[in-house]
Amino acid sequence: MTAIPEVLDLAAQLKASEESFVLATVVRTVSVTAAKAGAKAIIRPDGTIVAGWIGGGCARGAVLKAAREALADGIPRMVSVQPENLLVELGVKAGETRLGVKFASNMCPSKGTMDIFVEPVLPHPSLVIFGASPVALSLAAQAKPLGYHVTLAAPASDLVTAPEADMVIDGFALDRLGDAKRFVVVSTQGKGDEAALRAAIATDATYHAFVGSRRKMAVLRTKLIAEGANPADLDRVKAPAGLDLGAITPEEIAMSILAEMTIERRRGQRSAHASPTG
Repeated sequence: MTAIPEVLDLAAQLKASEESFVLATVVRTVSVTAAKAGAKAIIRPDGTIVAGWIGGGCARGAVLKAAREALADGIPRMVSVQPENLLVELGVKAGETRLGVKFASNMCPSKGTMDIFVEPVLPHPSLVIFGASPVALSLAAQAKPLGYHVTLAAPASDLVTAPEADMVIDGFALDRLGDAKRFVVVSTQGKGDEAALRAAIATDATYHAFVGSRRKMAVLRTKLIAEGANPADLDRVKAPAGLDLGAITPEEIAMSILAEMTIERRRGQRSAHASPTG
């Protein structure tokens, strides 16, 4: 069984590399159980337990199901695996959630009880900005305090000042990106529009946007399609970028883009937090 310090070391490594995982911790046991309080395990999105141990098959299925759900909505949950007779005494059924606790049946002969806290650890959402325009620089600066991992890609010669970004790339060719939820904004504003837009649509993301008018985007779309670009990829690009707030200054335009990104970033999360349990 992997020691807890090794589990925590691996968790730190996965966080540093911007990888998603679940940290499952046994917080309470009653009667005979394979794992005891304090046992931990790291679970990857594919359901693989890569470090630690939380017991055998009696709890594994319920915990892995909760891990998948937690990675999907970003919300921690408590799982209580109990023998059927205790569930009956509590008046709950296997699979039911009450007061934030998801109950599961322990079908093993040991008939013990285990409570496991399932905590999703998700990378910071990724914002990839193509361009070094005033809007691009303002967007990078405003996104950092909101918890985004910011990558700014632009020719070094276009950068007058150092951007407030986690990563700066010379040009529009991106390195390997992590598995975070990603947002892509093209804000070249006349300097390499075509090359940046081509790189942007080749980048897998939840949100693609172009800082520019609908007319300009239409011209670029026609040109890129003539060069072999997939029309469906270009149709996913929101142009102009951002909510219609009447923004004028670069700072205001950046704010309107972040507002639109926030809607997409939190989609499904507010209802999940607000929904009653049990």
